[in-house]
Amino acid sequence: MKKQRKRGLPAYPGSRRAHLLLALLIILEAGSILAQAYFLAKSVTALFSRTPLPDVLSGIGIFFAAFMIRHTIGHIETALAERFARQAAGSLREKILKVYFQPNISSIRRHGTGHLVTLAMEGIDKVKDYLGIIGIRTIKTMIVPATVVVFVFFFDPISSMILVVTVPIVVIFMILLGLAAQKMADRQYATYTRLANYFLDSLKGLETLSYLGRSKQHASNIERVSDDYRNATMRTLKVAFLSSFALDFFTSLSIAFVAVGLGLRLIDGAIGLLPALTILILAPEYFSPIKQVGKDYHATLDGQIAMAEVDKLIEDEETRGQKAGNIEGFRGIPAVALKHIDIEVDGAKLLDDISFKATTGLNAIVGPSGAGKSTLLQLLAGRLSPSSGEIYGNGKLTNTLNDPEWISKIAYIPQHPYVFPLSLADNIRFYEPEATDEQVEKLISNIGLGKFVASLPNGIHERIGEGGRTLSGGQAQRVALARALLSEKPVILLDEPTAHLDIETEYEIKQLVLSLAKNKVIFLATHRLHWLNSADQILLLEKGHVTANGTHMNLMQDNKAYQDFIEWGRGAHNA
Repeated sequence: MKKQRKRGLPAYPGSRRAHLLLALLIILEAGSILAQAYFLAKSVTALFSRTPLPDVLSGIGIFFAAFMIRHTIGHIETALAERFARQAAGSLREKILKVYFQPNISSIRRHGTGHLVTLAMEGIDKVKDYLGIIGIRTIKTMIVPATVVVFVFFFDPISSMILVVTVPIVVIFMILLGLAAQKMADRQYATYTRLANYFLDSLKGLETLSYLGRSKQHASNIERVSDDYRNATMRTLKVAFLSSFALDFFTSLSIAFVAVGLGLRLIDGAIGLLPALTILILAPEYFSPIKQVGKDYHATLDGQIAMAEVDKLIEDEETRGQKAGNIEGFRGIPAVALKHIDIEVDGAKLLDDISFKATTGLNAIVGPSGAGKSTLLQLLAGRLSPSSGEIYGNGKLTNTLNDPEWISKIAYIPQHPYVFPLSLADNIRFYEPEATDEQVEKLISNIGLGKFVASLPNGIHERIGEGGRTLSGGQAQRVALARALLSEKPVILLDEPTAHLDIETEYEIKQLVLSLAKNKVIFLATHRLHWLNSADQILLLEKGHVTANGTHMNLMQDNKAYQDFIEWGRGAHNA
């Protein structure tokens, strides 16, 4: 896919001020270049005319002063550009991280975890390098050659015309090679992004691959993707090296045209030594910014692509953010109603015409695998926004539950909860940091972790997760469930909370959940049929559509789809 690049100077907060200061500094630098060339030529001419050295010292002194001023200004320009680049890159990285960590996972699904990580890490670094170069090079290319050619015009109009005429030759060649390099860089960046995504996904699934005995086969796939990236990089470097060589050749040829013209006219006496030498010294300075832009173009191609992708990502997410919900006035236990909700991601409809109302009690969401249970929970968690339909919070219309006020009232336990590399107690206190050890210990006993905690040297203060005590799937599920049970949240979302538990522990947790359902809104996605007799409302999903809605008793009497599901579930369980 062709990457779109923004033309001109990047526009970020502080860019106008930075570019204005750079322009002023470059004007001073251009003046020092002219002074350096003129007084060097004047000193050489004077010495060539056998002028005593003491009479030339003032000119030599001015030359060295201009030389020092020029390079001092150059260092200041670099420091200013790097400072602006760091600030802009930091702001962009912060915005990307907000996209990654925001509740709405549709952004991650659209862009991919690996791609977002690549942009936030290597992508932003490339953007920083690009921003640190492009401002100086672009402004210098506009100011220095124009200043030099005007200055040369007053000495020798013919030489100034030669300088102006030879520029299009260099520019045309830069465009031709630039287009080829751009295509190569696009392929290289796409291959790099694919490699990053592939590598990150491989790390996430490494344990599963090892269990399945497919790790060696997968390693060959990584090697193949790596080779693709290596080949793409080598093709890009070949074009870049060819471009640099040709650019040096054409600029040297252009300078030679000026030098030959000056030499012939100097022999004929049509021009003096001082102006001829001044022009000859300035000719390389005239082409230097143009040549440097050509070289930097290849060095910053990845930065241009990354900047365009970062800007587009942030622009898209800010546009989506303007559509965020605005649920006001949640007090006590919130009531939620969905009407004709559709969710479509990448052309696939995940939920289709979902309508129901939920208040206090246990709302069970059931259905076969792939029916949309987890998707519905993600919608209720504010992690997905509907493509169409209406959502009502406490009777007020909104278009999404991705709202800070709603999210602050929910505890969400997914199928595969994350265990933080902290103590067991701190993991359980995720929603309630101020909870006491006594509250944590009581809850641990209720969820069946008492014996496990008793075996730990540090009890509830034992470090778990990465770098600490390893937990089984069932233990991790119970820790996550304890977070929700300890919380004061009025809404609890549970996605298969007892999938990894034994029957005795599941029964104990069921009693806890049912006791909480008396004064909370609980959404439970489950395959376990024994929950259904206790549910205040049952939603049966099939292919993203609600085919049954009601209590277990009512649905068993008059809903054929629900009856068939129960029979299917019992058969699957018995099998």
